[in-house]
Amino acid sequence: MTNAPTTILDTIGNTDLLPLRNVTPSSGARILLKLESQNPTGSMKDRMALAMIEAPEADGRLKPGGAVVEYTGGSTGVSLALVCGVKNHPLHLVTSDAFSREKLDHMRLLGAKLTIVPSDGGRQTEKLTKDMIREAHRIAQETGAYITAQMENTDQLRAYSKMADEIWEQTGGRLDAFVQAAGSSASVRGISERLRQHDSRIRMVAVEPAESAVLSGGPSGAHRIDGIGAGYVVPLWYPEIADAIEPVSTADARAMAFRLAAEEGLFCGTSTGANVTAVLRVAERLGPEATVVTVLCDTGMKYLSTFARDLDEGTSTSG
Repeated sequence: MTNAPTTILDTIGNTDLLPLRNVTPSSGARILLKLESQNPTGSMKDRMALAMIEAPEADGRLKPGGAVVEYTGGSTGVSLALVCGVKNHPLHLVTSDAFSREKLDHMRLLGAKLTIVPSDGGRQTEKLTKDMIREAHRIAQETGAYITAQMENTDQLRAYSKMADEIWEQTGGRLDAFVQAAGSSASVRGISERLRQHDSRIRMVAVEPAESAVLSGGPSGAHRIDGIGAGYVVPLWYPEIADAIEPVSTADARAMAFRLAAEEGLFCGTSTGANVTAVLRVAERLGPEATVVTVLCDTGMKYLSTFARDLDEGTSTSG
């Protein structure tokens, strides 16, 4: 057999691109969803975690068996735990009770050590993000570990350039817009920059929480969309990344995640719900001949207990 994987890391990437059949715009535009839940941990973050470890390994910043530190809302930590476990790098993650229990448990099960920073009632805020960053840097300085520092790490952009090339090839170069939620902004930046190299006419749209629409010039606030909306303008962001920014509320993102599960059989997280909410708006504006691509960022299995509680409380219908 040729090109057979030798480790689980060889299965990262090359995910499918699926057209939505039922969750569609009235304009008749075509929406394609990049299925990043097909990656080993069920998240697109597997791509960037691998890139953030392979680059410093290659240039000597990270020695064989060297320890790694990162701050994370969950998916990056899970992905780093997978990569570091396979590559024999001890990993210390700084995270919070604001993020899903499934993610925290997954990190531990993959061998990571966790430091939990308390949140304000389970909400993601600017203060929480910066407290986590500060604690991770403290640990790295104290222990001499290599800090991947996702909010400012440009090594990961290469992973998203590859993802953009996959999208370009899978669409045959026929796409009119790309829509993606912004957390560290690495994915929307890396994909947008590369797609523009293929075709400068493709429209790029970033998505952020409506409750904390800082990229749109709004005030910082609290929200419950895991993995996006740091609460401040992050170092990797610059305004020219996107032609437009779509704010999406936590309630709308959650409702869309439930709708995708029920109508498309796609079990995903709230960041994907935000993406699809935004992509429907973009597709309506672009008209019937348009093809618009967005991302299924991760599997809903990472949020199962949170979603189950929401269903019990009736928020799937009330928002």
